Amino acid sequence: MGGAILPMTILVTGAAGEIGSRLTRRFFELGHKVRALVLPGDPLVSRLGETAQVHFGDVTKPETLAAAFAGVDVVYHLAAVLLCEKPELFQAVNVEGTRHVARAAEAAKVRHLIHISSASVVYPNTTHYSRSKRQAEDIVTACRAVHWTLVRPTLVYDRDGGLEFKLYADFVRRYPVVPMVAGGHARKSPVHVDDLLSGLAAMAGNPITFGKTYNLSGGEIVTLRELAELMLKQQGRSKPMVTLPAGLCRIAARVWGALNRRPMLMEHTLAGLTQDADLDHSAATLDLGYKPLGVRQGILR
Repeated sequence: MGGAILPMTILVTGAAGEIGSRLTRRFFELGHKVRALVLPGDPLVSRLGETAQVHFGDVTKPETLAAAFAGVDVVYHLAAVLLCEKPELFQAVNVEGTRHVARAAEAAKVRHLIHISSASVVYPNTTHYSRSKRQAEDIVTACRAVHWTLVRPTLVYDRDGGLEFKLYADFVRRYPVVPMVAGGHARKSPVHVDDLLSGLAAMAGNPITFGKTYNLSGGEIVTLRELAELMLKQQGRSKPMVTLPAGLCRIAARVWGALNRRPMLMEHTLAGLTQDADLDHSAATLDLGYKPLGVRQGILR
């Protein structure tokens, strides 16, 4: 098991996001010199406080990246689009943006590029989002002038949720009867944000991780029905649940899309509600000592 070498200069793209800002703070507290790549005008830059040197840039505009990458040892590439209505944005940000990041890292002679991908790349039924993340992985693994590591987190949560976790929690709370697409049998392995950050931090400049892919999943597998029941229990509530056939939901999604009412959100949501994301984290445990909490214990935290 290798350890990170202090001090390093670490760049986090998408640093104003929920995970990016916490990762930035983690490295600041560990004594690293941290840079944050943030979109110009992003109001969430205030999250970073004094934890990082902020560079304003856009991964879709390669000419804005060089200064942020100069002299950097490790890059964590988090900048991505998760939910949007225009499929071309997935291509522009997730695919071409990653290409620009990889080229900037190679040009700056960065030692280690850590790309935050998605558990959705293993879905048998793909979406615009999952395909864009798979293409981004291919771009990173084609790098020859920089060491790379791929990371596939599963459903991220903490006290305030994570984007997809929050959406599901809102879905469960919203209706007097909880709709369960395909019976809610999709298997998930939610990961607490503290475990995710610990796993990510252990990779920085760590030679054992070079050229490898790690699943940063949680310590327990639950179905979406079980997760809904757990969420309701934590609120001291219970609700009846009704099964909705997946085929019927897909028809509804197509109709929704024909009406131009956020069709891409429906596509990605349906994919997540009907497919497993219970990835095996044993490689991270072996190489990094990664020991995540189960979701029942994590929610209590």
